[in-house]
Amino acid sequence: MSKVVDARGLNCPQPVILTKRVMEQNADEEIVTLVDNVTAVENVSRLAKSQNYEVTVEENDGHFSIHMKRTGEVCESLIEDHEKVTIMITGNLFGKGPEELGQVLMKSFMFTLTEIQAPVTTLVFINSGVYLTIEGSPVLEHLQNLEQQGCEILSCGTCLDYYNLKEKLAVGRVTNMYTAVEKLLDTGKSLIL
Repeated sequence: MSKVVDARGLNCPQPVILTKRVMEQNADEEIVTLVDNVTAVENVSRLAKSQNYEVTVEENDGHFSIHMKRTGEVCESLIEDHEKVTIMITGNLFGKGPEELGQVLMKSFMFTLTEIQAPVTTLVFINSGVYLTIEGSPVLEHLQNLEQQGCEILSCGTCLDYYNLKEKLAVGRVTNMYTAVEKLLDTGKSLIL
């Protein structure tokens, strides 16, 4: 019997995350993920192949069924231990380009952080990135989930003051540049976005 993941109508990275969850719980069963766009087909297929699944795809009028059957052992990348990670977020948009796309990508990035198994131990927000940690932020729920998972959320006090946002801080705590740099240098891996 196949496990079915209905990811139709869901944006990246949700089809991959939902499929990965089912893979982790049902390693020896066939999995069928239903999607409605080519990008999701490519992303889910890539995940499956990386985890030693044989993949076949059926299309029916713009809807796709991705059939996956394990052919080898579980790949270590699903179960390995990770180093501590600190990420510094320097803006309220992800990347450069249209504002709307930057907002969508940032929301997707933060959601993905709540779903991956790598322990992101600290998120540091500076410059306009502090807009993500205040009341009404489009990623506030994701940041609160990360904080509940043990991730430390730090917002630059100078930046909050500059934008007159200190009273609106809704997740984490205020920090300074010294502590921010210390966190970046004190972890196994660090990333600046």
